[in-house]
Amino acid sequence: MPTHFINPTKLPVDQSFSKADLDTPILAVDLDKMDANVAKISQGTRDFEVQWRPHCKGHKSSQIATRLVDAGAIGATCAKLAEAEVMVRGGVTDVLIANLIVGEAKLKRLANLCKEGDPIVCIDHLDQANPMSEVMSREGVECRAIIEVNIGLDRVGCSPQATLQLARQLHALPGIKFAGIMGYEGHLLTIEDQDEKRIKIEQALKLLADNAEQLKVAGIPCDIVSCGGTGSYLLSRMQPGITELQAGGGMFMDQFYEQQCQVTGMQKALTIVATVVGRPSSDRAIIDAGKKTLHVEYEPAIVVGRDDITVERLSAEHGELKLTGEAQNLKIGERIELVPGYADMTCVLHDFFYVFQGDTLVDIWPLEARGLLQ
Repeated sequence: MPTHFINPTKLPVDQSFSKADLDTPILAVDLDKMDANVAKISQGTRDFEVQWRPHCKGHKSSQIATRLVDAGAIGATCAKLAEAEVMVRGGVTDVLIANLIVGEAKLKRLANLCKEGDPIVCIDHLDQANPMSEVMSREGVECRAIIEVNIGLDRVGCSPQATLQLARQLHALPGIKFAGIMGYEGHLLTIEDQDEKRIKIEQALKLLADNAEQLKVAGIPCDIVSCGGTGSYLLSRMQPGITELQAGGGMFMDQFYEQQCQVTGMQKALTIVATVVGRPSSDRAIIDAGKKTLHVEYEPAIVVGRDDITVERLSAEHGELKLTGEAQNLKIGERIELVPGYADMTCVLHDFFYVFQGDTLVDIWPLEARGLLQ
């Protein structure tokens, strides 16, 4: 039975579906592999007495965020205010918005969110804080805030030398509850030499730890010291002074994290199921999945279990495969599964996760925050 007979928001309880029953392409999650990855990251942070606040910018699903909290996460990290609204209304009330909230419209929404949950926002300049203080005070709420510190990525964040002064200013503003600091060592994820990567991550995160100590000496509470993506979490979790990690992508794992970030020991839980639709020559096949289905700009996708098939080129809706050996017997209508190059940018191309245990469809999870960029 093809997928258009299935209500994607409610899986029929009286019927069983396999991958072969669903039309392609689909975004598939192996539930057992995902749960194993989640358990490994959750335990891996606890081993170093660090809390886990996984990012939801890739999965965009409150069902997944709730599942991660059940597995030990303290809440969720969000890239946008709209994501945080979805997560809070989906039951995950402790959310860090790892972004800068600017403008009257967003600040009013943030104030409303403070009445439903307990969000944290990032600030790196007093000109963001003053309007926030005014709106929160006017609305009769208090919002937690952390300072984003530039520890080398050179994207956002105040300099480590300016953190104390900004913290003093935030600590004095009504409507704002200063909660700590964060930084992102994203510029160090793909360093090939692991000794060099470890040393540079230690140096970057020491800037955060030193800032936190500086604030405490000045009498300013700094309960949160947050950092860490999947590409660095194995090293970041070990650093003194860090209280929580934001690594989220490892729950799915992908080629980028494995090949470029050298993250090991995780299972590939996210795949694209595609169909062979063309065989233009003995060494080529065409599938019904292209750039609008999976992201390969950072790292090529691979075909699960097939060393004799290479993803050679993608256009908007077509994928071109190079075939060698036994793969040259591939027939039109056969199915293949691909591990995307980068899961975060693949998930947001889809409306639903189709969740499997083995070959059996057990759930369908909507990406409620997909396309919510405000």
